[in-house]
Amino acid sequence: MSQMPRSTALSRCPSCEEPLESGDLYCGACGYDLSVVPAPPSDPPTLTMNGTVPRPSSEAGPVDWPAAPPAGGPQAPAPVHLPTDLPGTDLGGAEPPGTPAGKGVRFDRSAEPDDYHLASPQHSTSPEQGGPPSQPVDPRTAVPSTPPAATKVCVACRAGTVDGDGYCENCGHAQPRERDHLEQELGAVAAVSDRGLRHHRNEDAFAVSSTALPDGSPAVVAIVCDGVSSATRPDDASLAAARTASEALLDALPRGTHPQQAMHDAIVAASHAVNSLAAEPETAQEHAPHQNAPACTLVGAVVTASLLVVGWVGDSRAYWVPVDRAAPPARLTEDDSWAAQMVAAGLMSEAEAYADERAHAITGWLGADAYELDPHTASFEPDRPGVVVVCTDGLWNYAEAAEEMAEVVPLDAGLRPLHAARVLLGHALDGGGHDNVTVAVLPFPALPQGAGSA
Repeated sequence: MSQMPRSTALSRCPSCEEPLESGDLYCGACGYDLSVVPAPPSDPPTLTMNGTVPRPSSEAGPVDWPAAPPAGGPQAPAPVHLPTDLPGTDLGGAEPPGTPAGKGVRFDRSAEPDDYHLASPQHSTSPEQGGPPSQPVDPRTAVPSTPPAATKVCVACRAGTVDGDGYCENCGHAQPRERDHLEQELGAVAAVSDRGLRHHRNEDAFAVSSTALPDGSPAVVAIVCDGVSSATRPDDASLAAARTASEALLDALPRGTHPQQAMHDAIVAASHAVNSLAAEPETAQEHAPHQNAPACTLVGAVVTASLLVVGWVGDSRAYWVPVDRAAPPARLTEDDSWAAQMVAAGLMSEAEAYADERAHAITGWLGADAYELDPHTASFEPDRPGVVVVCTDGLWNYAEAAEEMAEVVPLDAGLRPLHAARVLLGHALDGGGHDNVTVAVLPFPALPQGAGSA
């Protein structure tokens, strides 16, 4: 049967702490002679709290105790008094004789309450209003005053006013910018623009409008611009381009200018508007060495009763989606981008080119430092009704092919263009919303809405 190991007098070498076996005379590790190890003391010393060893009682000498000072002497301690010797403590709580009223220490007072109840907060009332003097107002229960008319109210606390920097003066909450989300509908056209989920501001812009041709037939216009993020003031560039191009079309179309020529001239006018931003003081103040002059892309569409015209510079796109989904959809624009150049030169397939990290490097844009302005225009005469989708890459990144875009466009887009634009925006946000998203939806043919613009 098994046996328990027997303990040795020394379990470890005193020199190197190497474990020892029973009967070892020398340490196998360092050679220490174990026979000269002194036997441990029978009673190890007890250490005091300060780490010193008390002297053995046999060595302790007689103690010289100091003599007590005489009573009443200068070094005598103060006399000890019992509680009953103090006046006033054995009177059952009564004041000692000779104590003025209200001046003694009382031990029979009732216990103080643990909680002190505060009075309910009162609203301030000025004496001029006929009320009591002004009282402090508890901000937690006070009814906020109604801000003056035309004052912007905080979207978070609904009480404070917003300062010039866009922050609430009451709670400090940053307010959404006006361009973070925009929607517009004119019946025959609708557009939506959104900041997206990753960008700190919306650098896209759009302009939608409608007018009448010389013969009285309707003409609907949509312009969508995408600011170049690596440039100075990209949001100002896109807004200037969208407004200028729309105004140019609304001026040219009623005068009988052909829609395709009017689109070309509108792009040129938008380019001049963006170029002029480079000379403004605001650009110099915001310019950084790694930034370029204000720049943006542009895509636009003009829809009449029988004609569809698109124009573009950059990589914003226009798509055709017929109402009859059995008919094929089509992309109406070609990107000014590195990927498009690779595909056009036959060096890469479209899937390979757009999978490359250089795919979205644009080769054409509106701006003072553009290589050369080359407006692209195209004219179509669709043989069936449908809708035109004009958008920035913030949308088509999630529906690149025409077939993919057609799958996202609702079937009733021609009847509810604003609803369709919202659905397309939601598709981009659901896909990740990595960029600003702007989309305009124009039914074809243009519905008679009467002349006018917005």
